[in-house]
Amino acid sequence: MKKNLKKLTIIFIILIGSFSKANSLEDKIKIGMLVPMTGDNKQIGQSIIKAVRLAVLDIDTHKLEIYPKDTNSNPEQALKSAKELKEMGINIVIGPVFFNSLIYLNEIDNITFLSLTNKTIDIPDNVITSGVNALSQIVAIKKFIENNEMKKTIFLTPKSDYDQEIKKAIKKSKIKISKHYIYDTEPTKLTKQIEKITNYKVRKQNVLDEIKRIENSDMSDDEKERKIKKWKKRYTLGKLNFDSVIISDFDESLKSVVTSLLYTDVLPKNNFIITFNQWFDQSLLAEKNIQPIYYPSINKKNLEIFEKKFQNKFNEKPNHLALLSYDLVGLVYYLSIKNDSTEISKLFKKKNSFKGKIGIFEIQDNKINHRLNFYQIEDGKFKEIF
Repeated sequence: MKKNLKKLTIIFIILIGSFSKANSLEDKIKIGMLVPMTGDNKQIGQSIIKAVRLAVLDIDTHKLEIYPKDTNSNPEQALKSAKELKEMGINIVIGPVFFNSLIYLNEIDNITFLSLTNKTIDIPDNVITSGVNALSQIVAIKKFIENNEMKKTIFLTPKSDYDQEIKKAIKKSKIKISKHYIYDTEPTKLTKQIEKITNYKVRKQNVLDEIKRIENSDMSDDEKERKIKKWKKRYTLGKLNFDSVIISDFDESLKSVVTSLLYTDVLPKNNFIITFNQWFDQSLLAEKNIQPIYYPSINKKNLEIFEKKFQNKFNEKPNHLALLSYDLVGLVYYLSIKNDSTEISKLFKKKNSFKGKIGIFEIQDNKINHRLNFYQIEDGKFKEIF
């Protein structure tokens, strides 16, 4: 009982009327925003702003006021805009969107920034990272692996500035990995690495050796011909040293890795192929040769409901960060009506859990970790596993 009292668990559900117009406060709740409103990423910023405005409409209160400011996707502009928000008396901000815009925000005191980045390393103390991070995904993958009693899992990670996030998440999640490989995304180098990882040349040579053995045997010519014909249909001979593969990659790079695995006779029907969150990428449905494939993601049903509502309101499809920003508005509103605005930052250091449209997410040590669902792509369809 005492343990339960020590753990503060706050649950909010972002639905029209779920806040029951709890407008007992006289003060306005001011939420700043730091998003790209100019530059190459301005469409992302505009989609996030629209999602935030949609959340305000759904909460249906005159208490909420939103103040968007431009980052232009660069740290200097983000700092300038953050200072402007501080001068306006704002102490809670949704954004910035990108990791590189966070660099100078530790110069700003008395503001908590709810960034949409999925990175968690080298984050300023006043920034809460809320993106779907590596730890959230690996925790869900770990559950899937354990449910299916996989014994030997290898982890493939592209060489990038994100590989340290992966290594940290593997350690923290305590997922059982047989081997972790960092691969080069350059096609020729990638193929050679996958061949080595899968012991392809040895397995290929085993087939050739078996054919040669049959040719030199005392079998009848007809039997030799029959068996050799059968073996020539085989690509490899010999067991793999793993039963499942996790690939922390996306888009065309992911498809290149899976294609290399197929080339080395690692087939989805014999080995589990698991990836990171693909945000229900429709192009994967057409890739029948790589199915079934598995990955963690946010709640698909809620995402579809949100996308339909967004489409009806703005006549366009939201980007994948829009639902997250929508949820953050509800979180800020709930915390603001329950706590003094100056105390909100302290709540992100404690262990709290919340429920939004995106699913359940947990806060601790200035990070938001998402409790994700798990999906399978097979026969050209997305199927929910848990």
